Amino acid sequence: MRQIPGDTLEINRKQRAQTPSLEIQNRLPALRICDFEEVRVPFTPEQAMYEASRCIECPDPAACVRACPVNNDIPSAMWLISQGEFLKAAAVYRETSSLPDICGRVCPHEKLCEGSCVQGKHDAPVATGPLEAFVMDYEREHGEVVLPKVEWNGQKVAIVGAGPSGLSCAEQLARKGYKVSIYDSKPQPGGLLLYGIPNFKLDKNVVSSRVEEILSYGIDFHGSTFIGKDKTIDELFEEGVDAAYVAVGTWIDAPMEIPGEDMPGVYKGTEYLIRNNVCKDLFPADLDPNSVTGKKIVVIGGGDTASDCLRTAVRMEAEKVTCLYRRTENEMPGSTKDRKLAREEGADYQFLTQPVKFIANEEGGLGAVECIRMELGEPDSSGRRRPVPVEGSNFTVEADIAVLALGYWPDETIGKSTPDLETYKWGLIVADKQTQATSREGIFAGGDAVTGPDLVVTAMRAGRRAAQSIDQYLAEKRGEKISAA
Repeated sequence: MRQIPGDTLEINRKQRAQTPSLEIQNRLPALRICDFEEVRVPFTPEQAMYEASRCIECPDPAACVRACPVNNDIPSAMWLISQGEFLKAAAVYRETSSLPDICGRVCPHEKLCEGSCVQGKHDAPVATGPLEAFVMDYEREHGEVVLPKVEWNGQKVAIVGAGPSGLSCAEQLARKGYKVSIYDSKPQPGGLLLYGIPNFKLDKNVVSSRVEEILSYGIDFHGSTFIGKDKTIDELFEEGVDAAYVAVGTWIDAPMEIPGEDMPGVYKGTEYLIRNNVCKDLFPADLDPNSVTGKKIVVIGGGDTASDCLRTAVRMEAEKVTCLYRRTENEMPGSTKDRKLAREEGADYQFLTQPVKFIANEEGGLGAVECIRMELGEPDSSGRRRPVPVEGSNFTVEADIAVLALGYWPDETIGKSTPDLETYKWGLIVADKQTQATSREGIFAGGDAVTGPDLVVTAMRAGRRAAQSIDQYLAEKRGEKISAA
């Protein structure tokens, strides 16, 4: 429910609409490329109050709320922040989000809440993302989160995958009295948040703090356990779990399938990010613990992972960092803000460029990438114009490191090791969009394992939705009736 005095709002709405925006401050490029610290300069309390006061408190249903995948009550939060009630604003976010401190940093706000803000029609939209991150950081530093006391209801749930979706589902179920165990192939929980997003976008301390809070509900974590290989889902049921939620994400880096792809110096995006962004003691056992460095680095791809790799390469003191992309910038799927930051930090872009071969140097490692120029033809099935090679336009780009950031595929292991679990598109799991139920009774699934690569916030939403469905399913098995609302 809105926490805004109506009379005061009517008096201030026009004034709020005319309040100019604070410009979001980032650390200077020359300084931020020297470390992996977060780029954005946090608001001061006074700045947060000022920026939140620009919200004109649109009547329900506010566009920003409708644009948020978890329908955060953003107008109430903005009002509370403008009044200096930071802890109360943090509590508003916690009502609908399991990862507000993380979503405040990594959500594409320009495409969601901020992109729908009516202030954006004549000025910059209200900085809802940075304000969300501010109040959650304030709560972590100045507040005390009191976890509700719950009693075990006698039922157990297994969560497969410790990323944003699995963690969110686990938290909600633990709050309802279930004994929850999380299994993940990585040594530590966090999934993409820990192993896939660089520190300069999401501080690992923010992730670890949130994970610790979730696990403090009494949730058991079993790391370095690959469900489908080390143990099957059916074996989990044999050990006594009453339901399972599969949220394994999509961790298979898409291959390029051109000559020389297997030579030294050519890396997949995930490995490159882990080896340069994650503490060695958190590494998976099968991964080389050494960093990946080079003087001339090319990153192939146009999504957010490509931007993350480019900006990581700059921080690893590469002399030349270049992105190769086969379409134009207009077709790039990644964040415009991230590309702007990458350019500020020294990364270069070559568009309409398609690698066709990796060329070895005299030592057998990577020496160059052979490319061909492209031009845009008719739209393909995705609606984007199809890139067409320009005959005779081949050229080479010198490189001692190439990073393939071409997207992600699902892992087929879960589907192949779980009888009667329906999958599609090379291993994505079929699940009901409303309940997250799969073709197997008692097994639910969500996040990227169902949708393919998507946002942290949509994965989190699926986890919370699955928790509600699992609670309903198991309550019925206990002979209870609960509200589906």
